[in-house]
Amino acid sequence: MVIRDLVEVSRPKHWVKNVFVFMPLPFALATGAEFDPVVFGLGLLAFCLANSAVYAFNDAVDAERDRLHPEKCRRPVASGRLSGYAARLWSLLLLALSMAVALASGSLAALGVLLVYVIFNLFYCLGGKHVALLDVFLLSAGFVLRVILGCALLEVSPSNWLLLCSSALALFMALAKRRGDLVRGMDTEHRPSLSGYSLEFLNQAMGITAAMTLIAYALYSLEAPVLVRGREFASLPFVVFGVLEYLRLVYVRQAGESPVDMLFRPELLLCGAGWLAAIIWSVQLP
Repeated sequence: MVIRDLVEVSRPKHWVKNVFVFMPLPFALATGAEFDPVVFGLGLLAFCLANSAVYAFNDAVDAERDRLHPEKCRRPVASGRLSGYAARLWSLLLLALSMAVALASGSLAALGVLLVYVIFNLFYCLGGKHVALLDVFLLSAGFVLRVILGCALLEVSPSNWLLLCSSALALFMALAKRRGDLVRGMDTEHRPSLSGYSLEFLNQAMGITAAMTLIAYALYSLEAPVLVRGREFASLPFVVFGVLEYLRLVYVRQAGESPVDMLFRPELLLCGAGWLAAIIWSVQLP
């Protein structure tokens, strides 16, 4: 059915990545920011629709390459069930709807973040993903923009610590994705940027970004004025466990190709829930 194929090409499962939009929430509330559920919900919905618009466009652009992949060849456009024209038209419709919802939220800053996200991903789809290192930086930028969107919807400025921690974590996840592509034998015909990577480089780069994430978060916990003294390190063990577990799954289980699948793993879900509980206990709510 066409409707089923349009839903599949929209990849709603990937909306789970938008959990990064919620990252600034407890810290912003601790500084006295007001949470408007309608504005936040509309902004989040707009971003989800923009995500789907990008995925549909990417599938249309990548159809020929996807046919060379053992799993992606079953996608609607690559398999021929949905035409490239239909996917592009659906992408435009989703993008228009996304902009309308963003305007309805009343947050012009959120609309600006959404436009930057779309521009970055157009660049990624049309060639950026074929350049080694540039591809992982563009992928990680998408996660950081989600964090900035959360700040925009709460009408607060992102702190340098928040940007540093989220950037390091996003880059770590993007590198893990490329490592997953490499270990699963994806060839350069489908992913040209892989010719610029090796397992040794990706392993070292992941180690560096993992260390950056942990050190940045530990220093933030030490310095953050919104955390109650004596409780400032309560959330740190969950961050350490989460990063090390992610590394373990990547190195031992050869996982990491799909950040979405990683985020749905029970151990990481529990770790995320523990982090949230620790943060709620740690912050100085007004």
